[in-house]
This record gives sequence, structure tokens and C-alpha cells, in this order.
Amino acid sequence: MSTVALVLVLTGVMLNAAAQLLIKAGAETAGRFSFTLGNLWQAGLHFALQWQILLGLACYAVSVVVWILALTRVQVSMAYPMLSLGYVVTAFAAWWLFGEALTAQKLLGIAIIIVGVILVARS
Repeated sequence: MSTVALVLVLTGVMLNAAAQLLIKAGAETAGRFSFTLGNLWQAGLHFALQWQILLGLACYAVSVVVWILALTRVQVSMAYPMLSLGYVVTAFAAWWLFGEALTAQKLLGIAIIIVGVILVARS
């Protein structure tokens, strides 16, 4: 994989992770809603107008463009498994930003993901 292709793939991964974290932050800011038919529009608008959620959606949009550019340079069978690195980034960032637990089982899973990505990248 060329340097440009690797940068594009990793940029796509990071943008996806950032999108997830921003949407989580926006959801926490917005708070919980009881979704009923009567307040569906109001609740949806309330969530949609959170700046973190809007920024997260923008990250998704940019990540799609970056991903398309990456796929013009890398086989999908090699690029797609690298998206799982987003879980690694997101798990540690969620631990740091939101205080989410990083249990031994999660850390083992993260290690397995990293080994799997390395194996796929070397094939």
C-alpha cells in the first residue's frame, strides 16, 4: 500500500471515529427524550440542531469522499478491514472523553483487532 493510500485510509478511519465521538457528545448534550408520535418532529429537530451532531455528520460526509479516494488506490478487501481500527481509536477516546470502561475483555478484543489488521495489511 502506498503512503498516499495509507494516509487516505487512516484519515477515513479517524473521521469516522471523530463522527461517532461528536455524535455521542451531542446526544449527551441534548439529553434523553421520550419519543412519541406527538413529539417525534420536535425531538428530531432538537437532536439535529446540536452543533456536535452537525459536526459529526459533516465528518461522515468528508469521510465518504476520503474513502472513495482511498478505494481508487487500494483493494476493498484490504481497506475495509482497516475500518476496524476505528473501534480501537473510539474505545480509547471514549474512555478518555466520556469515562467509559476499558475492561480486560475490551482490551483483549482491541489487541485481536490490531493483530488482524496487521495480518491483512501484510497480505
